[in-house]
Amino acid sequence: MQPSIRQNLRRAVAAVTLTVALAAAWTAVSPTAPRAQTVYLTELEDVPLMPGLSEVEDAGVVFDKPSGRIVEVYAHGSVSREEVTAFYREALPQLGWRPQDGIYLREGEALEIDFLGADGDLAVRYTLQPR
Repeated sequence: MQPSIRQNLRRAVAAVTLTVALAAAWTAVSPTAPRAQTVYLTELEDVPLMPGLSEVEDAGVVFDKPSGRIVEVYAHGSVSREEVTAFYREALPQLGWRPQDGIYLREGEALEIDFLGADGDLAVRYTLQPR
């Protein structure tokens, strides 16, 4: 008995679905799989810019003092406070930043991340100063 068109179509869909699932799984675990390039803030070269945010050029300030640097940088995007908070809660500890009382500490510096505007049209302010 020969398979019907419907059975052949089901088998083809199943094969394509399996191929896509295997490719996605390989990409997720393979060290040689292509990865998105991490972008860092211009003046805070050790702080990643969250995907979905764009750095606002010429909006920040940088001061070098004998006690350390003071940097204020801004980014903007169609994201929520919750998404930004979750991203940095995950990313910054991997770069040596320790969360403490709403800020991040590392090597004598404190990084504070604040929000201006509403979710969906959010400005993010990054402030780094000596601790």
